[in-house]
Amino acid sequence: MVAALGAVIRNQGNAQREPHAESAAALQAQPPTEAMQRQELFDVLQPVALANCRLERFGEANDGGYLMCANLLGDVQSGYSYGISGYDQWGCDISSRLEVPVHQYDCFNTTEPACPTGNTIFHAECVGPNAETLEGRRFDGFRNHFASNGDASHRIVLKIDVEGAEWLTFLAAPDEVLEQIDQLAVEFHWSRDEQQNRWIHDAKYLAVVRRLKQFFEIAHLHFNNFSCVEDVEPFPGWAYEALFVNKRLAVVDPTRTVTGPDPLDAPNDPLVADCQPAPR
Repeated sequence: MVAALGAVIRNQGNAQREPHAESAAALQAQPPTEAMQRQELFDVLQPVALANCRLERFGEANDGGYLMCANLLGDVQSGYSYGISGYDQWGCDISSRLEVPVHQYDCFNTTEPACPTGNTIFHAECVGPNAETLEGRRFDGFRNHFASNGDASHRIVLKIDVEGAEWLTFLAAPDEVLEQIDQLAVEFHWSRDEQQNRWIHDAKYLAVVRRLKQFFEIAHLHFNNFSCVEDVEPFPGWAYEALFVNKRLAVVDPTRTVTGPDPLDAPNDPLVADCQPAPR
């Protein structure tokens, strides 16, 4: 916060300082470029080292697999998996390992995944910022989903991969709902301007990550190599997976830094080149 200083500036100093003040004001008035906005978002997304997190992979060996702090899942009472597309080894692993129900949501591909070793419940519905029906598909938010499944006061682990619908969904989620979530595995997706043939940087990307960081520490970041492009630096691609760990649980180790991919990481597509950023 900047205090008002005008009352203490002497008149004789104004003539000397006004040109410099005007130049500074002009610079501040210039809107940030997309490159500057991307750099700010990239910096905010960088993970921190947690002293009490043991990462393990849940889900598929490649696309559909997510790293979680396995030792911090003990108090989870229910799981939610958004964006199924006919398979959900993550949800099955969580249910089988923790012996909790996992609710699966997808209204575009309504094929119910098999999970013989766990308790998964499929819902032909999608997640979104509002309760509404669009083109015959039902959408609703986290709070209503949790409540309808008897999880309004339960501890939750959640995975979401919904092709861009995540941004507005998180902006609409109430604080108390985010506080329920012990760990949150998100695949973020940017929007594309097809007419200009470029990926769009949107102000809501930074707003969402900053909001989530009020409740969570980022413990892991991995870029989806299906999305590798060269025009969104410093990002190597337009889709990326982040693990958020609730600050109730996370213990940050200030003596360590996260310097690169984890050994448990794997390319989403094993048949093409990977594109993780260089260690910082």
